[in-house]
Amino acid sequence: MLSVGVGPLSLSIGHLLLILAFVVALCVGAVTGRKEKTPVAGTLADIFLVAMVSARIGFVVRYFGEYQGDWLGMIDIRDGGFDMVTGLVAALAFTGYLMWKRTAMRRTLGFAVAAGLITWGSTSGIIALINQQNQGLPEVAVTDLNQQPVDLTALAGDRPTVVNLWATWCPPCIREMPVLEEAQQRYPGINFVFANQGEHPETIERFLREQDLQLENVLSDRKGGFGRATGSQGLPTTLFYNAQGQLVDSHMGELSRASLARGLEHIERKKIRRARR
Repeated sequence: MLSVGVGPLSLSIGHLLLILAFVVALCVGAVTGRKEKTPVAGTLADIFLVAMVSARIGFVVRYFGEYQGDWLGMIDIRDGGFDMVTGLVAALAFTGYLMWKRTAMRRTLGFAVAAGLITWGSTSGIIALINQQNQGLPEVAVTDLNQQPVDLTALAGDRPTVVNLWATWCPPCIREMPVLEEAQQRYPGINFVFANQGEHPETIERFLREQDLQLENVLSDRKGGFGRATGSQGLPTTLFYNAQGQLVDSHMGELSRASLARGLEHIERKKIRRARR
């Protein structure tokens, strides 16, 4: 499962787990704080904010080269670019500082932060184990724009494959298309597949002409089978498969050059680990 639908909105599992962990921390902090008459909700919000800002800064620093010429992109968090390790270190450091300075709330804050971290870590681990059971390219009925059936496994061959789930009515999908079009030229050793969800080939062809896009491997998934098979509830969603056809990363929402580079980096990392074995 990659994302969850919440009314008209869709949230990635990663974002949902962060929200869940924050809510748990608030609840534990409220219960413990009531007993000791020490409210910590505002402090927990400060810690969460520091973690997210630090995670964004860490991501931008790590992929700084991909933001050249797009300075506003550094503060555009719609690309989902956050370095969780940096955010976690910053959160723990800030928590330690607050517990040192504010001894009255040390116990309450410690319990709340610990509860949030345990919730996030345990649920993330469970979701990762579940996703490992369904890592390969799904067997779904897709066609090319001539309405001829396409075998995804044969199309992928023995090369890493990036599958983008999109639709012509989706604004974030349209905004990220130039990034993916450029990536096809920059990374010739990687297959880029564009699996349109639910639209007729004629609609797709008209869109490509109007947007003047030169994309390869554009497919029509009229029944939305790819999204259901991978547990994707929102568009756009981009899936990163290594050369063995295993899903190693996913990204829900608009891609930037930096967030695309992170996904491709995960493919390369898996390749290196396999070679060492």
